[in-house]
Amino acid sequence: MTVCYSVHWKNSAKKELKNLDRNVIPAIIAAVEKLAVDPLPSGTKKLQGSQHTYRIRVRDYRIVYSIKNNVLVVEVLRVAHRKEAYR
Repeated sequence: MTVCYSVHWKNSAKKELKNLDRNVIPAIIAAVEKLAVDPLPSGTKKLQGSQHTYRIRVRDYRIVYSIKNNVLVVEVLRVAHRKEAYR
């Protein structure tokens, strides 16, 4: 039996997504949808200084998200180019 998480986007992450290159948006959305089934895919890095915050890489972009296991939610916090993702 697989457990599915629901994916929530912060409004700021939605704005960041809209401002990205149109060619990369479908790949980012597909990667985020896969987080609902597997919130820790291979290549995931845990961010320092936080209990439940992780990042995945899609081309030159980073998706920063948190996992709330108690309520089965993956919340997308940031979507940004790798140069700006951690500022």
